[in-house]
Amino acid sequence: MKTNRIIEYLDYLFPNPVCELKFEKDYEFLIAIVLSAQSTDKRVNSVTPILFSKYKSLKMLKKASNHDLEDIIRPVGSFRKKASYVKEIARILDEEFDGVVPKDREKLITFPGVGRKTINVFLSEFYDIPAIAVDTHVERVSKRLGLAKIDDDVLEVERKLQKKFRKDLWSRLHLQLVLFGRYHCKAVRPECFNCQIADICHEKKKNYK
Repeated sequence: MKTNRIIEYLDYLFPNPVCELKFEKDYEFLIAIVLSAQSTDKRVNSVTPILFSKYKSLKMLKKASNHDLEDIIRPVGSFRKKASYVKEIARILDEEFDGVVPKDREKLITFPGVGRKTINVFLSEFYDIPAIAVDTHVERVSKRLGLAKIDDDVLEVERKLQKKFRKDLWSRLHLQLVLFGRYHCKAVRPECFNCQIADICHEKKKNYK
């Protein structure tokens, strides 16, 4: 089956996949994921050590000036909006959740800047709850490999991946697809020439007719 080939190849490429965002505490991870929207893990990892070393707690973070936060996180883009998200997330966690990021999806979705992808990444990585987060890499790879249709939205891509793969594989698969899309099946100049599943890739078929 095609799905078995994909899993075998991803296991070969990434036998021990890990999230590349750096963090030490639950709220640091949540904020890092929010900062990563429309940015890269590398850029986020360049600012979060500065951010969390200067503001060592939620209480300090919620009282930070927007201007200072903006200066620190400027490299990740949309820094004004994200600075306000960081402050409000810190306030909500400190005042309403005793400083602990909840496992409850319904509660997490009320946080500013936190959407379904962010929740899936957080729950999967931090609480080991099976989930598939569909970011730009996962969406691109899924469509190229025929796991989803080209016009599917991210929610439909997520649903199709959940149907095609066992639940116990979801979290691992998410990380593998992200890394595969980031380093191999790239948006520009994908490395089709040495890809062992290129024969099932719609992109390669389109480019090499």
